Amino acid sequence: MRNITMTLPTARSSLTWSWKELLGLCKIKVVAVMLVCTAVGMALATPGLPPLANVVMGLLGIGLASCGAAAFNHVIDRHLDAVMTRTSRRPVASKRLPVVVALGWATLLSIAGVVLLAWQVNPLTAALTFASLIGYALIYTAFLKRATPQNIVIGGLAGAAPPLLGWVAVTGQISPEPLLLMLIIFAWTPPHFWALAIHKCDDYSRAGIPMLPVTHGVPLHGCKFGCMGG
Repeated sequence: MRNITMTLPTARSSLTWSWKELLGLCKIKVVAVMLVCTAVGMALATPGLPPLANVVMGLLGIGLASCGAAAFNHVIDRHLDAVMTRTSRRPVASKRLPVVVALGWATLLSIAGVVLLAWQVNPLTAALTFASLIGYALIYTAFLKRATPQNIVIGGLAGAAPPLLGWVAVTGQISPEPLLLMLIIFAWTPPHFWALAIHKCDDYSRAGIPMLPVTHGVPLHGCKFGCMGG
């Protein structure tokens, strides 16, 4: 009886820990910002209040797919994350969560989000969300991030999609207005991210990621690990 009493709390704490790690893959704060931009697109898509069902199901589906894309990012970037101070404590990079579990979680979230959008919102929103997921999780994370200093310029297109997704979730069609909203975020993304890259230049250099501040240097605050100063 004593052994049973001691093992039950252990099992319960292990289960709780696992769910915390799974949530840690979702980049909840980043996804929340994306959903705010999505909601702006929804609000601007119609003169009156947008249909409640489209808003709720649209935000839920886009949110699930975004969490799935974030989880794929954790899996694909786990070796790079492990050598960067900013990301070394991420669940997969620190080996607190097995890769197969993270990959299954990412797949489940992504499929659930896209299917929900196709079923409850409209096929075009589902298709655009799927394209954004592929653009971020595979084209940017697996290829562009490692291939060119213009990685965030090209890859920023996927991150700029939320207002367009919100608009299409309400109207079912693409028009110039949401494309302009998308362009605003697309233009804002590189300088925003390059500022972070300057601050974490040593990290990116150590990991061998060719962010622009690493490859072209920071004249006044050069990196310690191989930036081309000046």
